[in-house]
Amino acid sequence: MNDRPNPDALLREARREARGRLKIFLGAAPGVGKTFEMLREGAERLRDGKDVVIGVVETHGRAETEALVAPFEVLPRKAVEHQSHRLEEMDLDAILARRPALVLVDELAHTNAPGCRHPKRWQDVEELRDAGIHVYTTLNVQHVESLNDVVASVTRVRVRETVPDAIFDDAEIELVDLPPDELIDRLKEGKVYVPAEASRALAHFFSKANLSALREMALRRAALSVDRAMLDHLDAMAVPGTFAAGERVLVAVSELPGGDGLVRAGKRLADALKASWQVVFIETPRAARFRAEQRRRVAETLQLASSLGATVATVPAATVIDGLRTHLTGMRATQLVLGRSRRSWWFELRHGSVVESMLRASEGVAVHVLPAAPTQAREARRPPLPAFGRWQEHLVGALAVALTVLLGRATLPLIGAGGTDLLFLLPVIVIAFRFGFGPGVSAAAMAGLAYNFFFLPPLYTFTIGDPQSVLTFCVLEAIALFTANLTARLRARATLGTRSAQENAAVAAFGQALARASDTESTSRVVCEEIAQLLGVSVILLVRREGGLERIASCPDDAPPMGAVDHAAAEWAWSSGEAGGVGTGTLIAADWQFHPLRTSLGVLAVLGLAAQDGREPITPDRALLLSTLLGQAALAHERLRLEQDVREVSVLRERDRLRAALLSSIGHDLRTPLTSVAAAVDTLARIHPGEPATAIARAEVVRLRRFLDNLIDMVRIDAGAVTLSIEPIDLTDAAASAVHDLRDVLADCNVVLGVPPDLPLVRADPRLLHHILLNLLTNAAIHGGAGKIEILGKRTADGVRLAVRDHGPGLPGHGGAATFETFARGAGTDRRLGSGLGLAIVKGFADAMGAPIHADNAEDGGAVLAIDLPVHTAR
Repeated sequence: MNDRPNPDALLREARREARGRLKIFLGAAPGVGKTFEMLREGAERLRDGKDVVIGVVETHGRAETEALVAPFEVLPRKAVEHQSHRLEEMDLDAILARRPALVLVDELAHTNAPGCRHPKRWQDVEELRDAGIHVYTTLNVQHVESLNDVVASVTRVRVRETVPDAIFDDAEIELVDLPPDELIDRLKEGKVYVPAEASRALAHFFSKANLSALREMALRRAALSVDRAMLDHLDAMAVPGTFAAGERVLVAVSELPGGDGLVRAGKRLADALKASWQVVFIETPRAARFRAEQRRRVAETLQLASSLGATVATVPAATVIDGLRTHLTGMRATQLVLGRSRRSWWFELRHGSVVESMLRASEGVAVHVLPAAPTQAREARRPPLPAFGRWQEHLVGALAVALTVLLGRATLPLIGAGGTDLLFLLPVIVIAFRFGFGPGVSAAAMAGLAYNFFFLPPLYTFTIGDPQSVLTFCVLEAIALFTANLTARLRARATLGTRSAQENAAVAAFGQALARASDTESTSRVVCEEIAQLLGVSVILLVRREGGLERIASCPDDAPPMGAVDHAAAEWAWSSGEAGGVGTGTLIAADWQFHPLRTSLGVLAVLGLAAQDGREPITPDRALLLSTLLGQAALAHERLRLEQDVREVSVLRERDRLRAALLSSIGHDLRTPLTSVAAAVDTLARIHPGEPATAIARAEVVRLRRFLDNLIDMVRIDAGAVTLSIEPIDLTDAAASAVHDLRDVLADCNVVLGVPPDLPLVRADPRLLHHILLNLLTNAAIHGGAGKIEILGKRTADGVRLAVRDHGPGLPGHGGAATFETFARGAGTDRRLGSGLGLAIVKGFADAMGAPIHADNAEDGGAVLAIDLPVHTAR
């Protein structure tokens, strides 16, 4: 084993020492005590004489947390004006000017207000660390970027504020853990949220199942960080061993059948252990003599492993055993998956048994051995391809031996017959190094015979008269054979090393060329040119445009045209995400072979390859290189797409800001003149009672005021300024109050109150619920026509459902989430009267109260909009 420290690990250690250290107090959910633990440990550092200050800490009104803040110097926060609101954020410049040894920064995933230097607080922390300041911070596991989708699938809540996983790479992690039952008790006691918010949280996010799942994620994420930090330290110090703080699975595959089964077994094992895994093929000199089907089998096995999420590697080595031992040690794997091949005793005598050797040598590693498949046994019994070379190579060997005979005859008077035998080692070494083992053995045999014929008495015969000469001949032949074998092995190792170095250099150069490309056209051109040069094929790149796939780059520029079958293969590759065309299992009649550039955003482009000699464009031994190049090309296109999305998001964000400012201005600037107009209309109505024009004006003023109130409510929802005052509510009174306030709007409608008086009280904000009912009833009156409107209430398993139903034409497209989109307006009776804001406001207020809302069409006609409210329980 190489006992030198890993240079990359040493560099990471050096960079870590040059920056301020980061310690993250990681928790499964709010309320487990992260801030408390951070302040407690900060207080210990303060008592030790360290210069510790508080950059920002959120106490949430908890007395015990506020008591811990008292001993610290708290740096004032910076005031930021945003949409007529005054927000307070951490003052980054003040901390840099103060330059403490340690700063406490709460809520690492926090999003800063617009106008701050960085949009995210974790970026502020990175700048503090660059300045050499140590940082303690807190984070919940649901804010880790790589776990965002998993958390959303468990809790049904999408967390928008996330922190990149790279932050954890050089951070110290301290897990602040609390069992779910204890956290729920803290929540009920009001130690996490105020009672109203706590009750809603218990019914949704803070269920025991959710908390248990989040706790497991936090434990695993902390263990992963510890494992990585430990491996970095071990590599930097060159300490051997597996040190299984985290499981790492290695699957070794060969050219024999059954490799796909090994890969699937490794995938199942990695999933069961929730471990990282890697699939490796050890490329020995024997690989040069593989048949085409064996090379194809290796390529397909590695492609399968890559598609299942494994890291794939091809490692050149003198023997499978040596390569596997070295890779196992370098990876520090804890689980090894091998296949038991049915080799002949002669093969194992020459090359050794991989399984037996790994069982003896893999100390601290669990070795999983799978039996060989019947097809593998038949494959193993097949004789390998002959390795004796071409006849031209043997002819060159014969000529080299002939030249050596001439040289020996010329130098015989100078060196004598005793030194001539050494000359015959020269052609053996040269031929074995140049052409391999077979021609080398042939040269060794011809050299021995030539030495006997021309230099051992009796001359010019193959008879050896002197017994001592017999021994000399045998020693010469043995040395020649040994030299040929050794030279051929060195040649094979040099060939493997050279090819591996060339491919690595080519991939690195390809990555650098892609990094320099800044737009889609230049990136596509680089992809085509580099892959065409590396693989010696014609390359085209297709992307989806209006009307189908369109060629955006090719190399050479006059690449062969695509036929109908080629277009079908390209469409297949785009839609299925699998390779298609010649040399694949789909549409093999095509002249091109197409590979999709798959990313987390989907298929972004399709790469087409065509051989210039009409054969398959990619040989099996080049499939892994192609897979690597395709991966880098896909990442480059994904980077361009993400950059474009960021630019579009910036534009949308600015547009939303302008829209919110416009709505706010309209809402506030129209209120005063509208009040004056309403007063004037009321005065005219008193002076001229019964005047039709006055009645119309009064109705339009009421509608305009309602529209203005909707604008203001929409601004409040967008700004997140909706405040809650949860209390028990009688739905009968709430429905009657809403109907009374809309008596003018509902004058032509038959309103039926179907709310049973024996329904339990519900928990809701009375003001928001009143607004919800007003908008639902107004929507029913406008879109349902002058018919019957029903307000229905019924008990459900989870609470009470309050529904408003009309008997109009119903919702377009059977309702759904699109019904509640801003400015969404359907087709129906008198739709011109709607603003498209009412139901969006209903959705915003319902979400603020944590009450699900639904929209659907009734079976016998009409729209039904319902909200589910939790039942109030007396305490």
